[in-house]
Amino acid sequence: MPISIVQQIFETFLLFIIRIVKQQVGNLGFIYTPLILSLFFSILFCNLLSLTPFSVALTSHISLVAFITFIVNFSIFYQGLINNDSKFLSLFVPSSPLFLLLLLIPIELFSYSIRALSMGIRLTANIIAGHTLVFIVSNFLIKIFLTKVFFFFTVFLLLFAIFFLEFGVSFLQAYVFTVLFCIYLNDSLSLSSH
Repeated sequence: MPISIVQQIFETFLLFIIRIVKQQVGNLGFIYTPLILSLFFSILFCNLLSLTPFSVALTSHISLVAFITFIVNFSIFYQGLINNDSKFLSLFVPSSPLFLLLLLIPIELFSYSIRALSMGIRLTANIIAGHTLVFIVSNFLIKIFLTKVFFFFTVFLLLFAIFFLEFGVSFLQAYVFTVLFCIYLNDSLSLSSH
């Protein structure tokens, strides 16, 4: 029975995600592969959907992305508490003199909690920037077409190149979001980063 193209593409993505999990989380992360795969495809689908004409860029709305990143990071924190009990809270208490702990503990708490915000802003800003670039070049293309047809083809090639750049950015942002999720998950599972 021949393997379909869709199955080959899905298996390629599955192996790609498994390599990310193995590299970033290790063997402890393999049970989270379905979650990580779902997260990757959700972000990728939302990014690619936004490239179709007259569609909404879901990942450019900070409220939606902030909600997703908050839920993801809260789940990682909760998983860290489940796996490591109170030892997980040692992430927030660096080894330093006692008088510095009053300053360092709030900094560690802030740096840990800012992860969700940084994941969301990174994704949203890159998607908005790409869509703004496409919008500007498209408007420029329309104005050029109204004046000189010769320049139209040159600018059209530029727009075509930017569209393929946006296609690549869609994959790249899903990849970056997934890798950051895996890195943060590794912190919760192994307590190795601090």
